[in-house]
Order: sequence, then C-alpha cells, then structure tokens
Amino acid sequence: MKLSHIGLMIVAILAFTILPTSLEAQQKGSDERENVNRNKFRQLEQDLPTPNAYRNAAGAPGHEYWQQRADYDIELELDDDNQRIYGSETITYHNNSPDVLNYLWVQLDQNVRAKDSDSYLTKTMEISDSISFKDFSKLHLDFDGGFKIDHVKDGNDQDLNYVINKTMMRIDLPVPMQPNATFSFKVKWWYNINDRMKMGGRSGYEYFPEDDNYIYAIAQFYPRMAMYNEVYGWQNKQFLGRGEFTLVFGDYKVSITAPADHVITATGELQNPDDVLTNEQMSRFRKAKTSDEPVLIITENEARRNESSRSKSKKTWVFHAENVRDFGWASSRKFIWDAMGVTFGERTVLAMSLYPKEGNPLWEQYSTRTVAHTLRIFSRHTFDYPYPVAISVHTKKIGMEYPMICFNFGRPEKDGTYSERTKYRMIGVIIHEVGHNYFPMIVNSDERQWTWMDEGLNSFVQYLTEKEWDRDYPSRRGPSYKITDYMKGDKKRLSPIMSNSETIHQFGNNSYAKPAAALNILRETVLGRELFDFAFKEYSQRWMFKHPTPADFFRTMEDASGVDLDWFWRGWFYTTDHVDMSIDAVNWFKVDTRNPDQEKPLARIEDERTANFITDLRNKEDIPETVVEKDPATRDFYNEYDEYNVNNADRMDFQKYNSKLAGEDRQLLSKKYNYYEVRFSNIGGLVMPIILEIEYDDGSKELMHIPAEIWRYNNNEVRKVLVNEKEIRSIALDPFLETADTDMSNNYWPPRPQPTRFKLFKEKKEKENKMQREKRAKKISPKDIEARLRKE
Repeated sequence: MKLSHIGLMIVAILAFTILPTSLEAQQKGSDERENVNRNKFRQLEQDLPTPNAYRNAAGAPGHEYWQQRADYDIELELDDDNQRIYGSETITYHNNSPDVLNYLWVQLDQNVRAKDSDSYLTKTMEISDSISFKDFSKLHLDFDGGFKIDHVKDGNDQDLNYVINKTMMRIDLPVPMQPNATFSFKVKWWYNINDRMKMGGRSGYEYFPEDDNYIYAIAQFYPRMAMYNEVYGWQNKQFLGRGEFTLVFGDYKVSITAPADHVITATGELQNPDDVLTNEQMSRFRKAKTSDEPVLIITENEARRNESSRSKSKKTWVFHAENVRDFGWASSRKFIWDAMGVTFGERTVLAMSLYPKEGNPLWEQYSTRTVAHTLRIFSRHTFDYPYPVAISVHTKKIGMEYPMICFNFGRPEKDGTYSERTKYRMIGVIIHEVGHNYFPMIVNSDERQWTWMDEGLNSFVQYLTEKEWDRDYPSRRGPSYKITDYMKGDKKRLSPIMSNSETIHQFGNNSYAKPAAALNILRETVLGRELFDFAFKEYSQRWMFKHPTPADFFRTMEDASGVDLDWFWRGWFYTTDHVDMSIDAVNWFKVDTRNPDQEKPLARIEDERTANFITDLRNKEDIPETVVEKDPATRDFYNEYDEYNVNNADRMDFQKYNSKLAGEDRQLLSKKYNYYEVRFSNIGGLVMPIILEIEYDDGSKELMHIPAEIWRYNNNEVRKVLVNEKEIRSIALDPFLETADTDMSNNYWPPRPQPTRFKLFKEKKEKENKMQREKRAKKISPKDIEARLRKE
C-alpha cells in the first residue's frame, strides 16, 4: 500500500455567495426535502399511530386502556365412530368499551373447511410435467368440515337473529349493548373432524390402522368471540388458513364426553380426576406434582392394553381455565402420560406430556423435560409462567399451540431409532409451541394481522432456550448469518416483516426467521444484552394479558432501553433491504512533520519502493550508454544533485516553521501516528453498525464497534479515519457474523478470497439413520469385510 503524507497548514479562505434565483431556491428546497424523506434515520412517528389515552407514547397501556372479555361454558361430545364433534355453549360477553354495540361478531374458524370456503377458492396451484399425489389429491377433495349451526339463542332461550358470512357470524342484539353491560347467548353446533394426515390443518385426527385407533388433536372447534378494540373496532377479517387468531381473554368451563377408555387432556386444570383416573393413576399424579423428573401417570403397558379396548360406556372430563384466550384439547386410547413439577416461587406448575407408544423412546426421554426447561428460560426473559399446567401432546406432522397445551411432531422410526434431525426438530418444536404460551397466549397480539409479533418474538426466545439446552444445539433460526440467503434473494419474492399475515411471501423466513435474527442482532450488537433484556422483559410484563400492537412493541423497546431505534425498525421491519457493507478502499497517511532530517530519508525509501517502468528496464539492456553517461560536457549541477540530501537551509526553514507552532501543536506533530482513511459503502441498503477487527503489524488485535448512526448523513458511503501509533496489517468488517451481511467477500482489507466448496454426488435418499447404521455396524465382523473384499 502506498503511504501518503499530509501537511498541516492554516489557510485563509475568502468566500462570497451569489443569491440563487427563486426557481433555484425552490429546487434546492425540494431536493433537500426529498433527501430527508429518503433518509433511513427519519423518525417513525409519521408511520406509527398517534399515541392516545389508550396506548401512550412510551408504548404502555394508557390510563384509559380497556379490553373486552368473554366467558365460556361448553359441553362437547366426541363421536369416535363417525369422527364428529357435537357441542353447545353459553358465551357471556362483557362490554368493557365506552361504545354502544348493536351487534356482536363471532368467529367460525372451522368454516375454513366448508366446501365453499374462500381458502379453497383462493388457493393457487401450478401444474408442470409432474405433480405429487398429495397435491393431486387436493384437486379432488370432497370433505365438508364446516360448522353446522343448529341454533343461536339468548339467555332466555329465545332465538337470536344471526347472519353467517363464511368464517364470521354476526349476532344482532335485541337491544343495543351499553358500556359495562354483559350479554349471554347460547350456540349449538356440530361438525365433521378432518383427517389431518390427508388434509393438514391445525386441528383434526391421526388414524392408526395397525390398532384401529385415533389421536384427536382438537382446536377451533367452537364458535368464539371476535376481537373488538379501539384500534380497528371489530376484527372480523376472514380466516383463510394462514393468518391465525385474534381473541379475547375469559374463563372457560369445558366438559368433554368421550368413550370411557379415552384419555383426555386440555387447556386448564382437570376438575374431576377421581371420576376418570384409577386410584393408582391418582397416586402417580400426586407424586408428579413434587417430582423434579418425569413420573409416569399412565404407563406404556397400560396404554397398550387401552388400545385394544372398545368401551361402550362414556366418561366426561371437566376442565376449568382462568383468563385464557382460547381452548384446545386432545383425546385418544393410545396416550401414555407423564408429568413433573416446575417451581416458581411458592407455586408449582405441572409440565406434562401425552404421547402414543409410537413416540418412544424420544418422547418419554425428552418431551416433559423440554417443557420444563422452556418454562424456566422463557420466564427468565419475560415473566413467571402464570398458568397451572403446560402440556405437550404428540401427533404427526403438526406444531400448534393453545393456552397450556400444544400439539407436536417428532416420531422415531418403527424400530425405535431416530435421526439427529428428528431428535432436534422434536425438541425445537416443543420449545417453540410451549413458548407460545407467552407469545401470543399471554402477550396477546393480533395474529390475524401481524404473524411476526408472536412467531418472530417466540422464535427469538426459542433460540435462547435451545442454546441453554445444548451449547451445540443446531438452531435453525436466530443467528444472523442464517438469514442471509433469504435476505439477498429476489426482492419480488420478499415481503417486509410489517405485512399482513395473508400476503406474506416465504412465510417461515419472513415471520419467524427474520424477526428472530433481527432481535438477536438488537440484543447482541445494537443494544447489548443488559439493555435489551431489560426492555424486552418490560414489554412482556407491560402487555401481559393485554393486546399490544407493533407500535407498542417498538415504542416500549425504545422507552425502556433509552435508545432511538427508528432506523432499525424501519430497515428491518418496513423494507426488504438487506445488509451488504463493503470496505471499498484504505488509504494510509502519515503527517508531514516538515523536519528534513525525518522526512527526506523517508521520501528516499518511498521513491526506491516505486515500481520500475517497463521501458526503463528494457532500455538498460538495449542502450549500453547514454549521451550524458558518455560525455561529461553534457552534465551540470542537476545531474549530480540529490534532492534527498539534507542541508542547513532545510534545517533553518524547519526551525522557522516550528517556532511559530503552539506547544500542543508542536507536540502533536512530533508523534509518529499512522492515519488510515477507510471508505465503506452500503450496497444492500440496510444501515447497520460497523464492527471492525483491526490487526496490527505486531500481531495484536483491536475490536472497534461503530454505531449505525455513522450513516446518518450519508446512507450510502462513509469514510472513517483510524489513528494509531502501530501500523495496520489487516481490517475485517463484521468478523463475528453479527450483522447478517450477505456478502463477506468485500469485508476484508487487504482483500481476502472467499472459497466456495461444491460436492459431486449422485442423488440418493439415505436408507438409514445414524442409529440404524451403528446397529448394522455392530453386526459386521472383520471376516465379513474380508469376504466382501474377496468377492469384489
């Protein structure tokens, strides 16, 4: 690298101005406004809703905040012969708003499976040269899973007028509902349960042909109140299958009648265990409450015996849940059941798992332990888990959450072995779905509008939880470097995080992975762990059992951390920009001290380092002797003059210059500092902090963290001068993969080639997992190998 010298001088500048014409002034003002509007550090206030008495500017509930409530008394019967659910309910709706309501909106989410569902009508498909049987079968789907409403009546059993609009039902009130009033009404319904293995979905059954049994994992099974709030009135956006749920809190009493040999688990606490469990099972249940490891309440042997039972009698299981936004349940003859206690202060929460024998050995070893671990870590980052139970239920091809209960995949092979991927995905889905108790079951955001507010936040804390389960846990989401391929993709196939749930491209990357990576960057790189953890916990506790919006999250994180993060929210959540910062050039300078005894020897060395010109090199061979070399008469003073020799005139001039300098200037001039001007460019558009690892010529290293605000005046290019007495050997930008930089090839000075490896392979599906391979290996003797070699 070429070294340049900079001179220090005092310059007098005579400046004058020419007044611009009116048109020029207007154009300049317009350009300035446009630059301000495009600036990535402009404030978000113009985009966020105006703070008010309900939601204040700090991101907290305002002094007039209110929210509605709905209490449910539900009676259900499971028809195991015909795979149907029959239900009746009494809903008591509490109008805590200051508004008069003329009608109520009720969600009929099960109508997403009606034959005329918008979900089916709006689904797109492309037929190419080949199509999977799974997709092909969906073209011939002939199943009616929508609600069949028998009646809607008031508390006096008088018919109410109602209108069904696909997945919504409007109930017209006989008299307007005043503020602070309550209204009770009754609904009776039934519907056919879908085969989840064929049709998918968040609810349905899994059939086991080997023993002719079912696992029912049931949700969205009842007409439930839509949200009404001060943000948008009634949230009556149709359910199309992707954007999940927007619900109000309330108390639930749910009675579920099923064949007597079924085991049922559900949201809430079981109210009649003595009626449905044996004395031995009750004893184990009590033991589990104080155990710090899983205790079997229903053993595998008991579950196997139960599988072959076909009871003609029925049992009713009664559950009660307080202050929950929804209800889910599961029923089967196949369930093994274990549980353990998790202590929070003087409270003990029961962590439980229910699973078929097909889930072992994975489920008996890991599920309940994972539930307990999740409660501990999530609580540390948010608030102590407030509910009495947390339940993980196993059924295939699902990961779905409801208050206190979730349905999770992760099944071993039939021989009991399992791949590493199956193990970690099973643990990961349990952490994720149990974690949803916090987001959105308690911090109750609007899933129908903003998927990221629960999936993104939950995936972020899931990542923290995974790393405390196993230091080498192969997390899929959370690390910033794992989102780079998505972020640098085709912008036509990307959506901002702040997109409605039904309009998102690449749903998992957009709503799970990108928000999780963004929050991890915020924690590790922008705020630091201490500030972030305090602010994140503040948000969680402010909005426990309430309904936050994106603005409440953004404002709380800024309010509690004391950091303006508008640039971060704008870039990561409102755009599809990506991170690609580049070190474009490094220029090395030393101050020209004007001291001839120092500067001229240095200049001689620099001159000698200058590369030789090709013509001069060849002329030394082709021209034996020049005129000046041959004839002394052609030489004069300048042929002998050495410009790098120091004479007394040089020294006198320096003394005159030096005597005019102030003491501190003279001292600064004498320092032997190196000045490196580093030019950075923002290629991807997303502004981020500049993190540098600087290596010096003595082998020492320095880490420099430059806040993102370095880009505030010029979002596209900045220059930074690094000053040190030591010479710099190399500079690395984002050395620890903190910023989700999508192109690391331009992050080094001197440039460092980034090799990419490729593999040659024949497409072949693995026939065995590592456990199966190990079993096979133990059966192979050295003689077998020798025999194989001889044969070949």
